[in-house]
Amino acid sequence: MTSMRERMLAGELYRADDPEILAELDRAALLMERFNGSRADDPEGRLAALRELLGEVGEGTWVRPPFHCDYGSRITIGPRGFVNFNAVFLDVAPITIGADAQIGPNVQLLTATHPVDPEPRRDKWEAARPITIGDNVWLGGGAIVLAGVTVGDNTVVGAGAVVTRDLPPNVVAVGNPARPVRTLS
Repeated sequence: MTSMRERMLAGELYRADDPEILAELDRAALLMERFNGSRADDPEGRLAALRELLGEVGEGTWVRPPFHCDYGSRITIGPRGFVNFNAVFLDVAPITIGADAQIGPNVQLLTATHPVDPEPRRDKWEAARPITIGDNVWLGGGAIVLAGVTVGDNTVVGAGAVVTRDLPPNVVAVGNPARPVRTLS
């Protein structure tokens, strides 16, 4: 029999009230508390807490607290990245962020999904699809990237945009839903 955690990791419908899943959530909550409560004059301690929380943190990457996630272990941030205040990364599925990415304040990366049909949603079934952010991407303040989306290298997503489907490399995308409005040379 497949556990709820195994179902979650496989991208299938699962219920999050499983003890194994709850233990992972608790682990992340404690590490977020440590990271978010870290002192500004202790950058080494702050980075150590972040490295323990996340799956991978590239060299020279900086994340400003407060930072919120579900598990942390499914988040990979490449080298020289920057994540501004109040980021919310719901990493039920993997979140992969490339090198030199710039993430504005209040950005949300949301891998979690829920059934549209009311009965399974009422029964607390959920699922997730991964998010991939390419190299040298800039996500403007308040941008939201939804489950299953890939943002191509060098793309700029305007402030407040809602990214509901893949964006190609080398474009500026704005709006809700986000759409390319300019190609970058």
